[in-house]
Amino acid sequence: MNPYAYDALLWMFSVLVDLFFREVHPRSSWKIPKDGPVLFVCAPHANQFVDPLILMRVVRKEAERRIHFLIAEKSMKRKFIGWMAKQVGSLPVGRALDSTRPGQGKIYLPDPVNDPCLIRGVDTKFDHKDFQVGGLLVLPSVNNLAASAEIQAINGPEEIRLKRPFKGGIPLRQLTGRDDISDDGKFNKNGSEVRNGPAPGFEGVTFKVAPKVDQTEVYDAVFDTLSRGGCIGIFPEGGSHDRPELLPLKAGVAIMALGALAKDPTCGLKIIPVGMNYFHAHKFRSRAVIEFGTPVEVPPELVERFKSGERRDAIGSMLEIIYNSLVAVTVTSPDYETLMLIQAVRRLYNPKGKKLPLPMVVELNRRLVKGYTRYKDDPRIVSLKKSVLAYNKRLMALNIRDHQVEYAKLSTIKVILTLIYRLGKLVVLSILVIPGLVLFGAVFVCGKVISIQKSKEALAASTVKIQARDVMATWKLLVSMVVAPLTYATWIILFTYWCHRNRIQGYIPNWLPLSALVFIQSITFPTITYAALRFGEIGMDIAKSLPPLIYLLIPSSNNTLLRLRATRAELAAQVTEVINTLGPEMFPDFDAARIISDPFRDDISPPRTP
Repeated sequence: MNPYAYDALLWMFSVLVDLFFREVHPRSSWKIPKDGPVLFVCAPHANQFVDPLILMRVVRKEAERRIHFLIAEKSMKRKFIGWMAKQVGSLPVGRALDSTRPGQGKIYLPDPVNDPCLIRGVDTKFDHKDFQVGGLLVLPSVNNLAASAEIQAINGPEEIRLKRPFKGGIPLRQLTGRDDISDDGKFNKNGSEVRNGPAPGFEGVTFKVAPKVDQTEVYDAVFDTLSRGGCIGIFPEGGSHDRPELLPLKAGVAIMALGALAKDPTCGLKIIPVGMNYFHAHKFRSRAVIEFGTPVEVPPELVERFKSGERRDAIGSMLEIIYNSLVAVTVTSPDYETLMLIQAVRRLYNPKGKKLPLPMVVELNRRLVKGYTRYKDDPRIVSLKKSVLAYNKRLMALNIRDHQVEYAKLSTIKVILTLIYRLGKLVVLSILVIPGLVLFGAVFVCGKVISIQKSKEALAASTVKIQARDVMATWKLLVSMVVAPLTYATWIILFTYWCHRNRIQGYIPNWLPLSALVFIQSITFPTITYAALRFGEIGMDIAKSLPPLIYLLIPSSNNTLLRLRATRAELAAQVTEVINTLGPEMFPDFDAARIISDPFRDDISPPRTP
């Protein structure tokens, strides 16, 4: 790693990150050790190349340390990205799923009940060089998830034995053609016995094959960096994604931690879990909270088991420890609907309407997810969920936001005055935005078009992405790095040529040299663009506030908003009552550690500590 190149590139990208994100808030950064080997374990990986940049910047600023990130070998082969990754000391990692190829023929499970590791093929060539012991068999994607299993032995052109069986109902149904398998992979009994074998007439399922990847060089590089007291950054989910839940962690992160201590037991390795919590990660001017968890020390007994040959058990236990540490610093939910439910409940649980700091919002979301996970089958929660989701649908139908429902209490005169004031303000801001829009419009258009195209390509090649939004922010930044300088250069050339011809219709004095004009434009154009971005940001917030004001001037819509406001008040009271009832059961210090004060109780003592 070249420290000067690292800092220079980081500064350059920091400018872009500041432009793209409205706020990036580090939380508990004091937990980062100032020296010694550190393994930063980060999740969820929601922004392809942006996540490492943000973390590198925060750690450099807060702890004055530099990180060697592990990056996919496929990304290292891209000219621009690969060159930058080398400058900041990134370590390439080969991923088997990046090298999948369609397999010939079809496969099925001949004995799914008694021998689920045995795979048979129809017109297959398992003895071909593409099939390797340690490689993977990959099934077709279902709901943007593709199951895979490692090959343990190749018994012939039409028979393979797996190291571990496919898990879950979907892959088992794919490999047997049966519909009597539950989602957790259990076979339903037909009479007194479980029927064995695939469905009658089932001919198998298509598949892909991935080669075995030797990671010896990667592990050696990681061990060497950690032994010198350096920092390693890794996203243990194995790749970026846009799912609301954490993906299963890859074994590599546990092998790195256990292997480093097995090689040097006195190195003092610390594992720092890092939660990458975004609010609309792919959108321009979004927000993020980067939370650092309590340092995790690797239990010595796991290192001894790893060294003595009990690698699988030691790795499994280490992965569980790391996963639990990540859960403590991230907000995850089983599906998108649950995530929307949690966010709606969090807004309803703030009856006084005060604006919470971003870290407090993340913490409140996390506690609500924990509570919902525990009590989701409680009749009170089931009923409340139905009501909250119905309220959300009504908001979406009216195209208004939750906090705008309170506009319904305004008088007609105040609504009219507010609407006129905001319209006037919006007109002024729109005029101020026009120069920057003309100068920088090409960058926005190119970034939008290319990021959508790249997200479609990523979605087609992925087995875990939902809409591939995780690559959009990355490509918007990469496109702006290329298109923005070209756009500015084009405008500078045009204006300089115009000045050379006729001094821009005589507005530029003859005593001003062209070189000075070029310098002035180089400063003025980016300044105008930045000002336009800020004005546009404010203008968009104002534009979003106009629909509810307009609805209030329409009698029929006015009644709808009034009813919606009454519904919201009822829901807020129900949410608060349920949380105040169940909260103390789950959190013994619920009242003392309360994030939001209860407006319906006066006997709550203030927190004992800040």
